Amino acid sequence: MENKEFEYKGIVLNGFLAILMCLIILACSIYFFILADKAGWAAVVGIVLLFIFGICCNGFIKLEPNEAKVLVFFGKYSGTFFKTGFYWVNPLMSKKSVTLRARNLNPEPIKVNDKAGNPVLIGMVLVWKLEDTYKALFEIDSQSLAPVIANNMRVGVARNLSSAFENFVRVQSDAALRQVAGCYAYDNPDSKDELTLRSNAEEINERLVKTLNERLAMAGIHVTEARINYLAYAPEIAAVMLRRQQADAIIAAREKIVDGAVSMVKMALDKLKDEGVVDLDEERKAAMVSNLLVVLCGDEPAQPVVNSGSIY
Repeated sequence: MENKEFEYKGIVLNGFLAILMCLIILACSIYFFILADKAGWAAVVGIVLLFIFGICCNGFIKLEPNEAKVLVFFGKYSGTFFKTGFYWVNPLMSKKSVTLRARNLNPEPIKVNDKAGNPVLIGMVLVWKLEDTYKALFEIDSQSLAPVIANNMRVGVARNLSSAFENFVRVQSDAALRQVAGCYAYDNPDSKDELTLRSNAEEINERLVKTLNERLAMAGIHVTEARINYLAYAPEIAAVMLRRQQADAIIAAREKIVDGAVSMVKMALDKLKDEGVVDLDEERKAAMVSNLLVVLCGDEPAQPVVNSGSIY
């Protein structure tokens, strides 16, 4: 999208010098009002100077770091003023204040369906800031939304526009989160190569940032960071999925126990054979293997049985 923003290049005066000029105009106006008793035309000059003084007072601009003023001359965009400090510009131009500082947005978690169709609750936190003032004010309908917010919240115009931008970011972030979350499963223990919401947070966050910037580019807004900060199954399936995860964990633990038990049994048989402690036939080896596996893999403590007879 074409960048239509440009810096204001019109007449700019130091604000303190402009105050001095305004005071001189005011003093002249008062002087001509005093002369009105002697000359009728002096009153007219005084009124004209007073009118000029009132208009000139509308030209002052005070900007802090990372703030800007969008200047509009009778409906025509005249540029964006970025200089920090106190200045005076054409008083006939309307001035809209915007902030270029980074802001956080932490919306409530929303319910979406993942790739497998399971309902999940997912939330995110993002950091965004305004980069293109022209798009922010003239490409989206932020100005008509701002007065509505002002009437309800009783805030200033600058904060009003910020609220309008925040509302736009909130709506688009909701849509982007639904879009990204629907492309991945919550979890997939059967496939280690598939990206999932639970196991591949960094990759998901990168795609989320890219999707958000594509959606917010029309408004001149840039997302510097977006991260999923809440992820859980929806309440209606949480209990079932918890049992499934517990079953997967039990199976994985059993596999680990069996692998360790087989290794220990093999080590015991090899050591008995190598050191010549006892010579076992195949039948007794099988019985010993069975007994050891029962002891090593059982959940309950083994009850030893002492065999006082011969093993032959």
